[in-house]
Amino acid sequence: MYKIQANHSGTRSISVNEEHLSTIEKYHLLDHLVDSNGIIDESVLDKLKFNIRSMLAGDAGSDRALLDLCLDVIYHSNMKALGLQHLITLYEKWESERPANNDDETASSEEQLPE
Repeated sequence: MYKIQANHSGTRSISVNEEHLSTIEKYHLLDHLVDSNGIIDESVLDKLKFNIRSMLAGDAGSDRALLDLCLDVIYHSNMKALGLQHLITLYEKWESERPANNDDETASSEEQLPE
C-alpha cells in the first residue's frame, strides 16, 4: 500500500495499492497523458477522467479493477493536479522496479531448464 500526497500542505493523501498500479499498467492510462511541456495541471486530470469515462462506457466498463481504481484514486474527492503528479511519479517508480524482478525470475527459470 502506498500513499500519495494530494495537496501542497500534506494534510490530505490518497491510498494506492498494487492492484491500482497494475490496472494503470493494463490499460496504459498514463501513456501520452502529459503534453510535451511536462506540466500537470487540472486539464491533464480532466483528460484522464474523460479517457477513463469513455473506457467505462465501452467493454472495459465491466472490469472491477478499473472501477475500483476510479472510486479509490482517480475520482477520489482529494484528487487534484498535485495528486496526479504524485501518482505518475509513484507509477514510474513502481514500473521501473518491476522489470528487475521479472528478469531475475526469467534467469532463474532459464537455469532450471534442461539442455
